[in-house]
Amino acid sequence: MIVVISGGKGLIGKALTKALVNMGHTVRILSRTKTTESGAEVYTWDYTQNKIEEGVFNKAEVLIHLAGEGIADKRWTKARKKAIISSRVDSLAFLSQHFTPSLRLLIGGSATGYYGAERGSETLYVNSKSGSDFLAECTVLWEKEEDKIAQKHKLRLLKIRTGIVLSPDGGALVPMLKTTKMGIGSALGDGQQWMSWIHLNDLVRIFSEAVAGNFLTDIINAVAPNPVQNQVFAKTLAAVCEKPFFFPAVPAFILKLIFGEMSAVVLGSTKVETNLPDNFFEFPVLETALKDLLK
Repeated sequence: MIVVISGGKGLIGKALTKALVNMGHTVRILSRTKTTESGAEVYTWDYTQNKIEEGVFNKAEVLIHLAGEGIADKRWTKARKKAIISSRVDSLAFLSQHFTPSLRLLIGGSATGYYGAERGSETLYVNSKSGSDFLAECTVLWEKEEDKIAQKHKLRLLKIRTGIVLSPDGGALVPMLKTTKMGIGSALGDGQQWMSWIHLNDLVRIFSEAVAGNFLTDIINAVAPNPVQNQVFAKTLAAVCEKPFFFPAVPAFILKLIFGEMSAVVLGSTKVETNLPDNFFEFPVLETALKDLLK
């Protein structure tokens, strides 16, 4: 099967590309730069310049849309918010202009940010209402564009709402590891906020199964079946790293001063329930997942 991945050089995209190639699929990565990726074909594009290398969708059957500016890479100015949304929404609209009749499946990137960052201890399901903050606004617009494109081109659409992806190679775990290994790990805010996480390997399996057409549902909450509160996460990480955990929590007001509105990424509470069976996951428990990642 020929699979096109936008955002194929990101944390998820790289791991997914390797897995799909090992499964025998032909993978085409859309990238702004022409570099070599092991086992994959790289096609250049820049939706902001209306440029795309010809042939990327030739005989392609699946598009996995992962392209998007990093949510927590820079402070959320008005311009930054616009770029975060545009890199997800406008990029897909641009790609759709180049679809070929062979395309039949759109696997839409999404995020648990759909539910918003301030849901407290409420358990959230795929049919729960969306939130009202910027994270929710961005993800709702993202999904609406996927709905629109899939309907227009008569594609099967599967939306994967990804939680906090755990990997030592990138994402949220890296800065937490840095302070924890220094022996100064601590909770953030009051430490009671819920974190819906997933091991990178389990997330890659979800996308791989989606490519194979093994899901009947239209939306998947891509999170492990055991979310934890921030303080528990920080303590577990310290224990796995065999480091002390005694520093007081970082006050919320300090994080808000440093990051502004973007502090919602670490202070928000989103307790998401996966709609996949527990036995689907190789790493359903945080301690086991961290031990595997840090071995």
